[in-house]
Amino acid sequence: MATDRYYAEVPMRTPVLTLLGVVCLAATLAWARSARQRYRILHRIDPEETPDAYTLAWSTFRKELHATALYGLLTLASFVTAFINTVDAPVVFALVAIPALVSTSWARNAVREARMARKSIDVERRAQEALAQEDLAPKAWAARLAPEELPEFTGFDVGRVYQAGTGLMAGDFFDVFRAAPTRLAAVIGDVSGQGIESSITAFQAKYLLRTFLRQFRDPAQSLEELNRQMSSVDRSEEFISLVVVVFDTEAETLRYASAGHPAAFLWHEREVRPLRSTGPLLMLDPEGHFFSREIPLARDDMAVMYTDGLVEARRGDEEFGEDRIGDAIRRNPGIVPDVLCKQLLDSANDFHQGILDDDVAILAIRKT
Repeated sequence: MATDRYYAEVPMRTPVLTLLGVVCLAATLAWARSARQRYRILHRIDPEETPDAYTLAWSTFRKELHATALYGLLTLASFVTAFINTVDAPVVFALVAIPALVSTSWARNAVREARMARKSIDVERRAQEALAQEDLAPKAWAARLAPEELPEFTGFDVGRVYQAGTGLMAGDFFDVFRAAPTRLAAVIGDVSGQGIESSITAFQAKYLLRTFLRQFRDPAQSLEELNRQMSSVDRSEEFISLVVVVFDTEAETLRYASAGHPAAFLWHEREVRPLRSTGPLLMLDPEGHFFSREIPLARDDMAVMYTDGLVEARRGDEEFGEDRIGDAIRRNPGIVPDVLCKQLLDSANDFHQGILDDDVAILAIRKT
């Protein structure tokens, strides 16, 4: 009677077991493909050079091979039990005990492999943190050398823009600060070369010059002192070009000095005047001499300063040049300084037909 009842139940179990077999077959194929890929990865790892990585790769391959075998046996057991009535189902499904016993023997190494995996994760996390810090370092330097935000200065409207080139570290810098209650100093400069060394030199020059411009009323004297200080360190392959403009609201004058820097421009008395170099590049000669020029300061006067990446933007053999900068000021002398800076940068990028390769900094200050 029990046997008759068993065979009567077989047709009812067949669809269920068939469906189970199909699902297990799909899992078998998926795990088999994954195990094959893991096997290829395993053979790319040298066990002598990276034993931990090899052990973890072997452990992963072994587990996926185990899953393939387990689902394969379940597939076999499901189909056999579904379509062969003479086979006892418990006996067939007992085959699953084989991979279970194998995995039990492998479990002895599970704790050691888990520790290796945790160690690997910790190493990877520290590597990612180091890479993140490496990515942030250039941004941190750029934020010091060419800050995105400048404080407001009563009596002046200040605009700025900075665009990093292809190098990781910037050598361009600018600064605007109160050298005295009645004197506003604006500085823009460029250190030759690229990389961390140029950025360090730019950082030193920027903050040393802050000290000297507060100490000396004449910007040329500040440049001479900066040149002596920077030349005292052996950096034979580096030099600095920069221009300093000091707005003196008490004397109602503008004084500037330029160390081999591209000409700045001044909108004054309805004319655009170039503020050309008044001395050599810094760090070429410790005894280099500089002089200042003084211009009466009037309301709406505007100084426009920039680094060489702007004027040297190229399209084929043609340079963007100083004339285009002067023309942009003449076309709209009443333009907001911040808007002018952005327009000049956009014009240079359009002229170059793409983002400029070199760093570019532009600074514009208007007396209001």
